[in-house]
Amino acid sequence: MKDIEGNRLSSYMDAPWAKAPKAYQNIVFEDDNIIVFKDGFPVTEGHLLFVPKKVTQQLDITRCFELAYKWGVRGVCNYEYEAFNVGINNGVAAGQSVMWPHVHLIPRRKGDNPNPRGGVRNVIPLKGNYCDDTTEGGWENEGGMALPVVDDNSPREELDNWKERYKGYRK
Repeated sequence: MKDIEGNRLSSYMDAPWAKAPKAYQNIVFEDDNIIVFKDGFPVTEGHLLFVPKKVTQQLDITRCFELAYKWGVRGVCNYEYEAFNVGINNGVAAGQSVMWPHVHLIPRRKGDNPNPRGGVRNVIPLKGNYCDDTTEGGWENEGGMALPVVDDNSPREELDNWKERYKGYRK
């Protein structure tokens, strides 16, 4: 796999989830290709990391996606949660902080987000809460939300607090 940002780890064992004290207690599954850890900073109960043991071919990370999806479906079918997200942060600009590929399974439950509409689109502020009318002043607004009016005379406090003024923005 391509070196990400020039600082890819040499092994999954170098990652924080494997080096943490008593890391073995956070392992929920392991086979020859994949190891599954409880996320050390879970965003919901049951947040898991599916980690390939090696990254020599695309199949290594694809197996992680496949297993995460299967576990997500199983969790819904077993009424452990109502829905789930499966995703990857690939590169610093996408939010990756541990430079070894891994797939997140994030169980979702009613009420865990006051406005879940848009799902993974919420990784970009104001893009997740879209609506049917996506025009604003005759211009297409891909996020579908009213955009803040900002000019050179806007007070600093108003600029710093713009997120709070928009319905549906996740804090």
